[in-house]
Amino acid sequence: QVQLVESGGGLVQAGGSLRLSCVASGNAFGIRTMGWYRQAPGKQRELVAVIASGAMDYADSVKGRFDISRDNTKNTVYLQMSSLEPEDTATYYCAADPKSYTGSFSPRYWGQGTQVTVSS
Repeated sequence: QVQLVESGGGLVQAGGSLRLSCVASGNAFGIRTMGWYRQAPGKQRELVAVIASGAMDYADSVKGRFDISRDNTKNTVYLQMSSLEPEDTATYYCAADPKSYTGSFSPRYWGQGTQVTVSS
């Protein structure tokens, strides 16, 4: 079993930056793919960014603004968010799976989420 705990959310003005962190514990050594999803009120949960074996993939809406990284020594994945827009307001969820990423991501493990609010 793997536990994921997010941190770093908050309130920021449009154009600002935030860095989310997600620490994996438990059987984290078996995790190959980690990523971030988000869900805004009334909308479906969407994949924001994913990282696996050094390769990254991003939703078109965040390319060039968000950067995902992973520190395997700390079992932590980060999401650096810049040039934030009100449309980025959502609950952000960390996710992880033992399988390698081959273009689709169906996480087995989820965090509880952290709220990001971008004011205009």
